[in-house]
Order: sequence, then structure tokens, then C-alpha cells
Amino acid sequence: QQPTTNNQQPTTIQPTQRNPKKQKTTMISSAFGRSRPLMARYDVSPHLTKWWKAVRPDDGQITRHLSPFEQQVMMPWLKTFPKRAYDKFSDSGPYVVVTAILVYGTAAWSDKQDELQDRSYRY
Repeated sequence: QQPTTNNQQPTTIQPTQRNPKKQKTTMISSAFGRSRPLMARYDVSPHLTKWWKAVRPDDGQITRHLSPFEQQVMMPWLKTFPKRAYDKFSDSGPYVVVTAILVYGTAAWSDKQDELQDRSYRY
């Protein structure tokens, strides 16, 4: 406002609207400018928000869980152990048994032949 003299009424200076489109965009940006801090990440330091912008925060805090005494960690294993052991043995058992018989038989036969050779030079 301009200062008034005795005879003059106070006059106000009205800003001229040169570009109404620019005024609309500034009005919209100022409206969203107030909510900008709400959209920012609160769990990261301000200087690291660009670095962490793609990382989503955890969806919540764990409020309910099972006690270690209620989890029964061994029960499923004990219930399925006999069937799994039978399946594994029936799958690869014949190969293991045949291989064990061949290895034991070869070792026993070679020991017997070595003993016979040691005794053949006597008397």
C-alpha cells in the first residue's frame, strides 16, 4: 500500500496476471508441496533417500509368533523318517549291498592268498 495524504483514499497495487496458466501450476505444486514430507521416507536419512528409494520398508512388525516350545521341530521328521529311509534304501540299496559284498570278498580272498603264499615257503 502506498502512503496516503489528507485528501487521497488508500490505493492498493494489484498484481497483473500475465500468465494465468503459470499461476495454476504454481498453485497445484504448492498444494502438493505441503504433502511432500509425508511422501518422503522416514526410515532413511534425508541424504540417502535417493539411494534407498527403490527399497520397500518392511510391511509391519511381528506381533504373533509360535513359542519355541510349540514349534515341534522334530515331529515331522520322526513321522516321515521310516518311509523316507525305506525309499532311499530301496532306491540305492541293491547297489550298495552288491558293492559291499564285492569289496569284502576281494579283501578276504586276497588275505587268504597272501597267507597261503607266506606258508608255501615253509619246509
